[in-house]
Amino acid sequence: MQPLKYARATEASTAISTVAAERGAKFLAGGTTLLDLMKTEIETPSLLVDVNRVPLATLERVGDGVRIGALARMSAVAQDALIRERYPVIAEALLNSASPQLRNMATIGGNLLQRTRCWYFRDPAFPCNKREHGSGCAAIGGENRPHAILGTSEQCIATHPSDLAVALVALDAVVHTRGPSGERRIPLDDLYLLPGDTPERENVLEHGELIVAVEVPALRAAARSRYLKVRDRASYEFALTSAAVALELAPDGQTIGEARVALGGVGTKPWRARGAEGALRGQPPTAATFAVAAEEALRGAVPHEHNGFKVELAKRTLVRALAMTAAGQEELR
Repeated sequence: MQPLKYARATEASTAISTVAAERGAKFLAGGTTLLDLMKTEIETPSLLVDVNRVPLATLERVGDGVRIGALARMSAVAQDALIRERYPVIAEALLNSASPQLRNMATIGGNLLQRTRCWYFRDPAFPCNKREHGSGCAAIGGENRPHAILGTSEQCIATHPSDLAVALVALDAVVHTRGPSGERRIPLDDLYLLPGDTPERENVLEHGELIVAVEVPALRAAARSRYLKVRDRASYEFALTSAAVALELAPDGQTIGEARVALGGVGTKPWRARGAEGALRGQPPTAATFAVAAEEALRGAVPHEHNGFKVELAKRTLVRALAMTAAGQEELR
């Protein structure tokens, strides 16, 4: 049993100063990841600062884009009329995440900072560099079917778990934070770190720095977006592969103008596939074009013993997502 203190904050400034003052302190929002990890003593905070009463749950227009408060619940954002109309890729990513009960509890900020579902990370009986630097990576030589094939290192092949982050990375979303050093605007793609030689460091946030909002730029009125997730079962399961896609077609529908692509289930962070985007721009929205883009998206993949199938599966996932997006098909529920 670990000693634990609890405090409740009603203002962001109070929460930040309280956490910053104690090295072992952590913010508590929905708790769907943190409390789970505390039960197995993977996380052992000395103090939990509850931020649920801090007013950070609003969703509002900012120019032609949208600003989502970090404490907005996943279910509320998924059902918001503005999100469903302008950013179906976000709504679909959220609706394909977790269970309805968890979506009612989990927050947007917490979802972006959830930790990997690698079973070696979550079982203290196995070595894990992400959990304890220098201890080794059991996944590399072990059962690694769900693990990453992009952005890996000799120290870690853990997959990033968030569906939402994949959609937001594709949309060039920006995270707004407040911390002991002031306020920051961090492009979401820059928030996450590749494992390299320091897999225990997952993001660029400082201790005591709190995500307060996520700002999503406008998509042009002609743009279409989709999120497609492939998994072992139809609900409450993490992605084997996924693709977030936004396409803007020329008025005649014969050429792709702007393209945005990100992959999930295959990277150590939400994986922006800029090579695929370049292969799509200016090209006809055909199966051949999509196949070339898929090849570019998986260029550099490094599969391991049990997850080599992800290379082809990710390509097929992206091709299907692109075809559905170009055709204007929607799957919102």
